[in-house]
Amino acid sequence: MPTDHLSLLESTALATPALDDPALYINRELSWLQFNWRVLDEALQTSQPLLERVKFLAIFAKNLDEFFMIRVAGLRRLVRAGVSSVPPDGMTPAEQLAVIHTTLETHLAQQAACWHQDLLPQLQTAGIQVCAYNALQPTQRVWARQLFQQDIFPQLTPLAFDPTHPFPHMANLSLNLAVVVHTPESGERFARVKMPDTLPRFVRVPAEETIASHAQAESPETPPDTFVWLKTVVAANLDLLFPDVTIIGSYPFRITRDADIEIRDDEASDLMSTMEAQLEHRDFGSTLRLELAQDIPESVRAVLMRNLRLEPADVYTSCEPLGLGDVMELTRIERPDLKDRP
Repeated sequence: MPTDHLSLLESTALATPALDDPALYINRELSWLQFNWRVLDEALQTSQPLLERVKFLAIFAKNLDEFFMIRVAGLRRLVRAGVSSVPPDGMTPAEQLAVIHTTLETHLAQQAACWHQDLLPQLQTAGIQVCAYNALQPTQRVWARQLFQQDIFPQLTPLAFDPTHPFPHMANLSLNLAVVVHTPESGERFARVKMPDTLPRFVRVPAEETIASHAQAESPETPPDTFVWLKTVVAANLDLLFPDVTIIGSYPFRITRDADIEIRDDEASDLMSTMEAQLEHRDFGSTLRLELAQDIPESVRAVLMRNLRLEPADVYTSCEPLGLGDVMELTRIERPDLKDRP
């Protein structure tokens, strides 16, 4: 073979990287997080109609729930099993979990800023007000308390947990209030109130004049444009749930469980029944993530972490509201001027 051909082959061999070099590969989980970041970026685009931006914010949050339920759940099982093998990118399961947590701190901060500093003011300008409960007018708060007594109260079951009461089971993706009460006999006690899955996460509150004009009607006829979160209505009326005690505070929290489905070949002779059985257990998987509001007392955080058997890396704190996937409900508002054309 001519010398120049040998030189060309040698130079090509030197230029070809080793295919086992981790730098050549992108980690699957981190790649997925970057994909979801691009979904969030759609919510940041002012060129999008306003309610479409709200929709993308909700999709980002719902995608993240699924990511924890499936992908993070799989990594946790590998860590517990002591698996030491690594994928081509060279990251161990424990290293992937650590980078996921660090990456999400940035993403979640941007998500919160998008909602509070951008979308909320824009919604208010467009005539859709999502306000705090204490921002309601007195007549509206009376209306909300009546709604609570009639429609919400019957669906709530507060559960105490203390040395004499076991920690209650909490369903996957459930939104809850940790309520701290005080009694002269028992001192400080903890209870949990779960937000009913059967009710919307937003309560539409009529305008004051609408309430006055329909005082004798079962429900107002004019669609209101003011919304409050369901959990704030519950929190403001806890005295009806916990009579004769002093309510010290209530703090929202949300959990995510392992919902990955594993089906072995020898168990899948009847795939339909196997899937049904697996789906029934999705609410009983191990807890993967605890979402807390930033103002939660350290004592309440410690109680939840201890009973849910979580480490600090499993806890994500943010300014309220938790579970921003629920803002998808706002996209049902009949405002075609704020949506994409069909």
